[in-house]
Amino acid sequence: MATVRQPVVAGKFYPLHDTELGRLVGMLYEAVDVAPRPALGVLAPHAGYVYSGACAARALGEVLIPPEVVLLGPNHTGHGARISAAPEDAWRTPLGKVAVDRELLEELVAACPAVRREAAAHRFEHSLEVEVPFLQARRADVRIAPVVVSTHELSELLDLGRGLAEVCGLREPRPLILVSSDMTHYESAAAAAAKDRRALDALEAVDPEALHHVVHSHGISMCGVAPAVAALEALRRLGAKRGEVVCYTNSGAVTGDDREVVGYAGVVFR
Repeated sequence: MATVRQPVVAGKFYPLHDTELGRLVGMLYEAVDVAPRPALGVLAPHAGYVYSGACAARALGEVLIPPEVVLLGPNHTGHGARISAAPEDAWRTPLGKVAVDRELLEELVAACPAVRREAAAHRFEHSLEVEVPFLQARRADVRIAPVVVSTHELSELLDLGRGLAEVCGLREPRPLILVSSDMTHYESAAAAAAKDRRALDALEAVDPEALHHVVHSHGISMCGVAPAVAALEALRRLGAKRGEVVCYTNSGAVTGDDREVVGYAGVVFR
């Protein structure tokens, strides 16, 4: 019997009902006045859509969505394996079911033995779930390969990146690598922007070691630094030359309070 992961933050981070959700994502994409082009990777935020949805749409609206998308996100709950690949056959959102690319994930496990197929890390994790409706709205037949990362060991992250590059490099068209991450948390807008600029410099340079170093040495509370480091290693090996920051904002733009914000960035890698 096919296994399906049910949504856990529908009605909290994004609308619960299909019509309302479809309308909202459509409106967010309509505001993106850029023709989509092929890309190797994207970094997009994962907060409630009212705060970061426009930035996520801005980043994803820049790229053509291929048949396969690797989803890399942080583990906020602390449950499950250090690197956890989704074990289900499909994920459901209010917009319907999306097939999990089991073949790609099995190849990733073979290429990177640290990866485990297990459900605990994904059961209550929101970071990947909130990206899925943005993909569904653009490509109804998209297949996803969700991977949650909790380890911050550089060697493990680079190994994951090498495995991803090996698996994705054999596919045509090339899967999109989508990293889900917010930036600095709960600092003033000015402090967040200054810290995030350091991390964005490393992302633009497609430099995983630099991102790992600058985030940990400067106390940057970028929740998705671990999956981003792995993604940068994969993207570098797949030929990405540069990351382009297409959006940077923070929660204060919505609340009107710049004293304590969360930063959001959209970065496209080609």
